[in-house]
Amino acid sequence: MNIEELRDYCLAKPAVTEGFPFGEETLVFKVAGKLFLLIGLEQADNFNVKCDPELAVELRERHPEVQPGYHMNKKMWNTVYMNGSLTRKQLIGMIDHSYNEVVKGLPKKIQAGINGAS
Repeated sequence: MNIEELRDYCLAKPAVTEGFPFGEETLVFKVAGKLFLLIGLEQADNFNVKCDPELAVELRERHPEVQPGYHMNKKMWNTVYMNGSLTRKQLIGMIDHSYNEVVKGLPKKIQAGINGAS
């Protein structure tokens, strides 16, 4: 998966926007205003995603391409490298999980609007 595929995939999800709140070198994807993925544009071989804390540890133990979130809360964020042995399906699964983790933390009314749009 490359950055263009990642961007297209993220933007196809309901209520997703992109922006540069941390400067022009970091592309950020949000759902209903809440961050679920960010990727550096200078070296776009990895991205950060939110993750259930127990699953985050499990993924790190199983895959050397999954590390504690760089410059993020290491308990709930992973940095995922796209240049290793992870398949496209595994990468998509981690993106989906992050998106879903953020959506489930939103107010029920906003969740209903997002779920109705999908």
